Amino acid sequence: MKEASLKVSILSHTPDPEEVVALSARLCYSPVGIDELKKKLTEDEKERLINLLRENGHLSPFEHVSFSFAVEGISRACSHQLVRHRIASYSQQSQRYVSEEKGFDFIIPHTINENEEIRKIFLEAMQKAHEYYCRILQALEKQGLKGELARQDARFVLPNAAETKIVITMNARELLHFFRVRCCNRAQWEIRELATEMLKLVKKIAPRIFKDAGPACVRGHCPEGNFSCGKIKEVRKKFKNL
Repeated sequence: MKEASLKVSILSHTPDPEEVVALSARLCYSPVGIDELKKKLTEDEKERLINLLRENGHLSPFEHVSFSFAVEGISRACSHQLVRHRIASYSQQSQRYVSEEKGFDFIIPHTINENEEIRKIFLEAMQKAHEYYCRILQALEKQGLKGELARQDARFVLPNAAETKIVITMNARELLHFFRVRCCNRAQWEIRELATEMLKLVKKIAPRIFKDAGPACVRGHCPEGNFSCGKIKEVRKKFKNL
């Protein structure tokens, strides 16, 4: 058992994502077919079209582009928030089929990690959770339950801190929304860190699509009202340099 750290990578993505978005937009207003449109599509035209779509809020062409991420080192607490984003696909490591008998990795919140006394209590809780998991699992097996039938009930004592792995697929439009709400300082720290890492990766692949992506205040006013973090200048600088 040990503390896990966040790891995010891209498994796959739509080839030439910016060309796909630009061609999808151009097709809506053109009498000719894709082959002819491809011949006329310059890099400058791609940029102009993508900027126009984003500025006008005409985002349906962005839905033709998708990205698949492999994520490790997040807690079950984080994954519960993540799957609230419904326009996405998820494949998550199962605690029913994957045994935790040898121990589970876990995520420690920063506030706990920074305090030696609280960290000690937290680590004791992780150890106890594992101990109770094993005891319940063994007791269930003695009753005749085997494999996933025993694990599916023993896992009820495992904590939200338990590390999980998940594959996520989102289209570019949903990613823009995801970044808007989850990169915000008002978002819970763990999913904010995850969203920021995801944004770094997609910006390298499709910089025009994800130009100015991030929390709402990067492009406009803060929508949080009295709950605003009050750090709009710092946030804009951070995501401009991401």
